[in-house]
Amino acid sequence: MMVRGPVGRRPWRVDLVLDAGSRTPLYQQLVQGIVRDIRRGRLAPGGGLPGTRALAASLGVTRKVVVTAIEELAAQGWVVIEPARGTFVSATLPDLAVADARPKGRAPAAVVEAGQRSMIRLGDGVPDARLAPLTALGRAMRRALASLARGGLGYGDPRGDGVLREVLASFLNEARGLAATPGQVLVTQGSQMALALAGLALLAPGDVVAVESPGYAPAWGAFGLAGAEVVPVAIDGEGLSISALDAVLRRRRVRAVYVTPHHQYPTTVPLSAGRRLALLERAASHGFTVIEDDYDYEYHFEARPLLPLASADGLARVVYVGSFSKLLAPGIRVGYLVGPPRVVEAAARKRAFLDRQGDVVLERAVAELLEDGELQRHARKARGVYRQRRDALVALLRAEPRLAGVLSADVPSGGLALWIRVAAGIDVEAWSDAARGRGLLFTPGGAHASGARLSAFRAGFAALDEEELAAAVALLGASRPPQG
Repeated sequence: MMVRGPVGRRPWRVDLVLDAGSRTPLYQQLVQGIVRDIRRGRLAPGGGLPGTRALAASLGVTRKVVVTAIEELAAQGWVVIEPARGTFVSATLPDLAVADARPKGRAPAAVVEAGQRSMIRLGDGVPDARLAPLTALGRAMRRALASLARGGLGYGDPRGDGVLREVLASFLNEARGLAATPGQVLVTQGSQMALALAGLALLAPGDVVAVESPGYAPAWGAFGLAGAEVVPVAIDGEGLSISALDAVLRRRRVRAVYVTPHHQYPTTVPLSAGRRLALLERAASHGFTVIEDDYDYEYHFEARPLLPLASADGLARVVYVGSFSKLLAPGIRVGYLVGPPRVVEAAARKRAFLDRQGDVVLERAVAELLEDGELQRHARKARGVYRQRRDALVALLRAEPRLAGVLSADVPSGGLALWIRVAAGIDVEAWSDAARGRGLLFTPGGAHASGARLSAFRAGFAALDEEELAAAVALLGASRPPQG
């Protein structure tokens, strides 16, 4: 089809055929086709492209597909967009055929390379990056970079990008019942930084912070940066034991209590409603701060989750920590700390010395995806996929004859992992070593309890599809040690 370009330019014959059934997105097929025509001279430097509506009509696609492709071509330097005139092939073309480059297939995050051997990892519960809306994130980052290039790439606020803080406060208030202002939000590079900054803002050397045991050991290390003393508190089927906490409170002056109430790490047990109220009452009467790590709030399968402690407390004595890493991928480091203004201000001062500021381009892109609802749509999709994988792992474990009578696990109402209990007489550490020799990685439960050996381990299911889960369970059965 011959489509007229801008006035004064020769027409360009559109010979492209887009395949709606291809795994390559339509806009990317269009990008590749236009780059091929530029490289072989069918579209010369300075030559004009048809208008987006005309090109969309000729190809039988939506205008959004064409606009996205043109934005991609402009970002890579193949075309220039001149307002009120049209789109033209760049006079100076890129040296490399960026648009034609196709990445090699990559293993999921839970399949790692050890030397020349592929290893399957039953980790602590990471998302599957293959499902993440990375293409949308990439486009949003390019738009953010183009926008911020006009004066927004200097040193900024150590609390994070103002646009993301505003959008995030609104999102948390509406979706999770908080009552936060943008000034109460500090954006960090992942939740681990948020935990470290919370510790540095709240704790002084020698202060006591009570933590769940078994629990999240990296948080204990973060509080250690402030010189705090970490004191373990037992958990049971309802989460943190209030009676065990009371015993600590009678002996020591506690400055903070760290909890993972949505799905206790590593056991996945939710903190019961009664204990939530009791914990907040203890915080008020004993004068300590609750550090609430809500690392996987988006992942609930059977029912609506209980709202965060921070929603009931009004951010008076609760510091709320979360992350987009569990929603997108661990390598995308955007977390947040929400709390009383004095805590946020103190944490921002510490952050200014440690990191100056965050990645404003990534933060602005995340704000766009959050405001547009892209991340919320991804969360809904991921919940369905991860629920199927949870059920698949449970069924596979029950069906594996070599594991009969050896393993048991409660089916969690949400989250990204199972807490698997091991029968007495089985050495979990020896099992882990034997599994590694066969190509399966899992961490013994003792890693989550200081100085203790636990007959259990955590098995993340989200990053593995059903075929990979089946291979993991088969390796688990094949490496099982004898029962003593």
